[in-house]
Amino acid sequence: MTRLPQPKDWIQAIHAYVPGKSTGDDGVPLVKLSANENPLGTSPAALAARAAGAAQHPSLYPDPDSTALRQAIAMLHELDPARVVCGTGSDELLNLAAQAYCGPGDEVVYVRYGFSVYDIAARRCGATPVVAPDNFYATDVDALLACITDATRVVYLANPNNPTGTLTARGEIARLHAALPSHVLLVLDQAYAEYLSPEEDDLGLELARNHDNVLVTRTFSKIYGLAGDRIGWGFGAQAIIDTLNRIRGPFNVTLGGQAAALAALGDQDFVARSRAHNSRWRQWLADEIAQLGNHGLTVIPSHANFLLVLFEGAVSAETAFNALMQAGYIVRWPKGQGLGHALRITIGQEADMRAIAAVLRDLVSA
Repeated sequence: MTRLPQPKDWIQAIHAYVPGKSTGDDGVPLVKLSANENPLGTSPAALAARAAGAAQHPSLYPDPDSTALRQAIAMLHELDPARVVCGTGSDELLNLAAQAYCGPGDEVVYVRYGFSVYDIAARRCGATPVVAPDNFYATDVDALLACITDATRVVYLANPNNPTGTLTARGEIARLHAALPSHVLLVLDQAYAEYLSPEEDDLGLELARNHDNVLVTRTFSKIYGLAGDRIGWGFGAQAIIDTLNRIRGPFNVTLGGQAAALAALGDQDFVARSRAHNSRWRQWLADEIAQLGNHGLTVIPSHANFLLVLFEGAVSAETAFNALMQAGYIVRWPKGQGLGHALRITIGQEADMRAIAAVLRDLVSA
């Protein structure tokens, strides 16, 4: 009898990550508001640098250590560049954190309605995912702490959270960290941190600067508009960074990607414009949807570049999803995350937001 290669049981248990769709069921391209991409595109300076960097030495490998990029990140955020690591998006670093510190018999804790990569990261190394209850779609620090056992090795917390957009205050982050055993790694996923005001900063980088069990991850995919180049970075204690460097891809950030990210960091005017656009139209759309509250629509207060809208009346999330698709828009229907009654809508251009609001108004008044 022929025996075939068999994957580990814990790999078989993984549900593959489902990216945001960009086409309708018929394959026709739609306006994509399902992946939290920057509606203003990319900094012209980053685009020019990317093209030049990619064309300069295409036969050569990129700098395996992303040296110039790490130095620029460190300068902008007043960090030690030796304690910065770059990755293929922050996703690579989130996965490496579990791979480095977890194995069969260990536990990984995260909040319900957290980023779906956390479950995958835990299972791919044989660890057991443990899901803490939420507090009306937001992080409940006490619930997270109640899940900590002797087997806990990593705690993931996205702040702002994806897909809910909720923000955990800096005092709560500090309280969570202070209550964790010193051998538990706290991973603060700050993919949307650049959308926050200084007053909203959770001071995660300060925690990572001063403690040996905190890793902060960020990405160039959101406000910097470089999702297609897959560039992320992390900051933590030297021992954490040394460990991640042992197992990350050796040439994980391309020539063009390093050049683009470096230039993007230098164009903070583009970042400011992106933040202002997002703040204005996120609030506008939230206000428009709030007027439909009598029809069962509720907006979860968001600090990111999207809104999570709950459909708890006569109009279901599925009906709204299909209506928006018919109107030419694709949004995220996160039913696989227990949010079948919700849609996550990326903040787009002004015309997109006005169109989304009009479709929803027409739908509930039909």
